[in-house]
Amino acid sequence: MGAQQKTHRVLGSGGRGEAPRAADRGAEPVAANPEPESPSACDRLMEEVCERENLKQALKRVKANKGAPGVDGMTVQALPAYLREHWPTIGASLLEGTYQPQPVRRVEIPKPDGGGVRKLGIPSALDRLVQQAVLQVLQRQWDPTFSDSSYGFRPGRSAHQAVARAQGYIQAGHGWVVDLDLAQFFDRVNHDILMSRVASRISDRRMLKLIRAFLTAGVLENGLVGATDEGTPQGGPLSPLLSNLMLDDLDKLLEQRGLRFVRYADDCNVYVRSERAGQRVMAGLKAFLTGRLKLKVNEAKSAVARPRMRKFLGFTFSGGDRAKRRIAPKALARFKERIRELTQRKRGISIEQLMERLKRYLTGWRGYFGFCETPSTLQRLDEWVRRRVRCIFWQQWGNSRNRFRELTGRGIDRQLAAQTVGSPHAAWRLSHSPALQRALTNRYLGSLGLPSLRL
Repeated sequence: MGAQQKTHRVLGSGGRGEAPRAADRGAEPVAANPEPESPSACDRLMEEVCERENLKQALKRVKANKGAPGVDGMTVQALPAYLREHWPTIGASLLEGTYQPQPVRRVEIPKPDGGGVRKLGIPSALDRLVQQAVLQVLQRQWDPTFSDSSYGFRPGRSAHQAVARAQGYIQAGHGWVVDLDLAQFFDRVNHDILMSRVASRISDRRMLKLIRAFLTAGVLENGLVGATDEGTPQGGPLSPLLSNLMLDDLDKLLEQRGLRFVRYADDCNVYVRSERAGQRVMAGLKAFLTGRLKLKVNEAKSAVARPRMRKFLGFTFSGGDRAKRRIAPKALARFKERIRELTQRKRGISIEQLMERLKRYLTGWRGYFGFCETPSTLQRLDEWVRRRVRCIFWQQWGNSRNRFRELTGRGIDRQLAAQTVGSPHAAWRLSHSPALQRALTNRYLGSLGLPSLRL
């Protein structure tokens, strides 16, 4: 049986309505570049990596990204001076194929959904520079060959574009989603399988040796360096490109079957017309990922369901003829949890400091989740945030005498001010009272720097 026939048999038929009609194929490209792939004829990639302009661009990017020091303690700020003194030796080791990366420093950060921790591997500042220089060369060659349905870690592509693509499939009648979650993908990538994909695209042996060295450099954890025989440590510039290369096999399989899908890094959703078709696709994908790529599917987090029951990149979609983008419940819960943390009563935090912290967080959050199509949700969140802020004012005003003075000084008549100060209710209840809403108007809070979530 040929390789393509095997691939088709792994997934099975998409069921009625899953294979696109000829007109669909013409209207919707299946790949960014349909030209056949072949190993690069250039075996001088390392010379491209070491070109002055490429290195200058890489250094600029590494400095802009900042980041913590690696195992050697060198900061990004100290890197330029180090390079001026040592680059001749470093450059020679790259060109000779003898460069040896240092182990990465293990850092654990909580996952946004509260489901454990995400393990990052922080390379040294020098290794980040080398990885960035390699990335810039390889990405120019590889990115045009990746699928048009892949959006993560690619120049000119964004999570918003991925969400909009998914929304388009749902509105076109693909009302079931195969939501695939890969268990610890970045930690489980098989090095031999990955390097075989790398070797099929480049022929510079020095580059192959360098990439393998980055994969096997080891991890410093609890004072000990452990070997890394699988995985692409998150934290280095090169890891996202290698992950896209690894999952390009999955993209090509889905394209060959004519399935509608959107992938952002290891988050992949396939959109089909029926639950039965979705179950067939899910079974085929599990077999392909575990058999061909040696990856593990997270059974607990993967499902075939209606799109409104699943989240994709922080969004979900309403039901009905026109699927609207909505903020996923878990994203809303994380938002409120973060605002509660920022607005806790803490000594030494002035209103000005509080507003600055809220402004940074709210502006960034709005930049991403403002993409939703439910302005009423943003309005409710605005009102909730303002109530939290009014609570802080009320608490910082302290005793009854000072609260009465603050209210009357802000134009509240003495009787209403006295009633509010004498109320037995707690700060949260009072934050919605007429006195506090008039004393601390929306306009006034805005003048202090509190942004609105509605654009």
